[in-house]
Amino acid sequence: MEADPRFAGFAAERGDALLRYGYVLAGNPHDAADLVQEALLKLRASWPRLRAKDNPESYVRTTMARLHTATWRLRRRELLAWDPPEHGYHDALPSEDEQAMWEALAGLPRKQRVVLVLRYYEGLSDEEIAATLGISRGTVRSQASRALGKLRSAVGEHIESGVGSDRGERR
Repeated sequence: MEADPRFAGFAAERGDALLRYGYVLAGNPHDAADLVQEALLKLRASWPRLRAKDNPESYVRTTMARLHTATWRLRRRELLAWDPPEHGYHDALPSEDEQAMWEALAGLPRKQRVVLVLRYYEGLSDEEIAATLGISRGTVRSQASRALGKLRSAVGEHIESGVGSDRGERR
């Protein structure tokens, strides 16, 4: 397969943004890097037919969401470590409210988290999320509702004034 400089340019230009998107989906930098790498491999294989399209990034982001979903479908069990860490490591975030939001988001089940990421980070409609994840629109709405309920109870009033206000615009 011949190297295409446009693919290399795309990967170099959009790599950081894709890594941030992967981090929001997966919740940790290692899984995020794996998602980006796997999605770019799939994009590379499909590049000849996709380079004529306007937005290869959309293809990569959809691929990343589907790979993430496939991962939690295959690994529904908790993976145990031989030696658990002495204590957790958390990056310092600018404010207590944001820290509480990240902790609450990380505590959500994967399916609920990916629905919220696609809805609020990617700005997808319920129909687009359902198509991306291969689930029904009703499942998207119920997962989002459950996730927002958990976030509201975990973070309190902060959610009511932030993420929750977008909810009515999606429908």
